[in-house]
Amino acid sequence: MFTIPNILSFLRLLLVPVFLVLIVLAQDGYALLVLVVSSITDYLDGILARRLNQVSRLGQLLDPAADRLFIFAALIGLAVRGVIPWWLVAVIVGRDVMLLALGITLANFGYGPLPVHHLGKVATFCLFYALPILMIGQAFPAAAWITAPIGWAFALWGAFLYWWAGFIYLAETIRLVRIPRVDAQSESDTLGR
Repeated sequence: MFTIPNILSFLRLLLVPVFLVLIVLAQDGYALLVLVVSSITDYLDGILARRLNQVSRLGQLLDPAADRLFIFAALIGLAVRGVIPWWLVAVIVGRDVMLLALGITLANFGYGPLPVHHLGKVATFCLFYALPILMIGQAFPAAAWITAPIGWAFALWGAFLYWWAGFIYLAETIRLVRIPRVDAQSESDTLGR
């Protein structure tokens, strides 16, 4: 549990509320600095986990949780300040609520989480860039003429791809839960042998 990669992931989780407070208080330069530190620790925990052979289930859960929390913190902080509209927050959070419901449904039918689709990764990538780029325009208003269109392009593409991937997850969940329970049980028995 207390491996170097997991400690770095815990550090990232601890930085989320600091990041949120800095955004809400319009301390965008400091918020960007926290984001840079978080990005470096994110990069390092992945490399160290592989190089030190310390890949763990806990680390596999902490890393995406920290990523999601940073996105949510940025969304909420920027929406509170009026930098982004609340509808964008609702679009992105709504998709994650849908995925939570799908995960519960899959668990009730005896399935684990679905594998991450490449569209979901691309969408997260877009959102990871959109929000800091928009923050750069807030921290350095002279750059807003270039950061605003680029940030919004990433944000809108990210939201679109986020939902596209969400519909793929929805279709796969529907397909799995329609498999008769007997077939699903015999399939899992066959896989276990």
